[in-house]
Amino acid sequence: MNNSPTGSAPDYTNAALIMLGVNMVWIFTLLWALYGFVLVLVLALAINHLVERFAQTRGAVTVFGFVTDRRTRR
Repeated sequence: MNNSPTGSAPDYTNAALIMLGVNMVWIFTLLWALYGFVLVLVLALAINHLVERFAQTRGAVTVFGFVTDRRTRR
């Protein structure tokens, strides 16, 4: 049996965020083709609002409409 210490787990954050973006693109394209651009625009605005609310509860602040961390702000 191998009793060597295990290393740290790889960080897949960037890959997960990229795949989230890819999935949102094809889902928005499908919804645009089926129901029109207005639905996609309203859905995108709703998702943006939810992300900003979640970020504010986690302690981030918005700068020019973009969510940033307090540590990056001077």
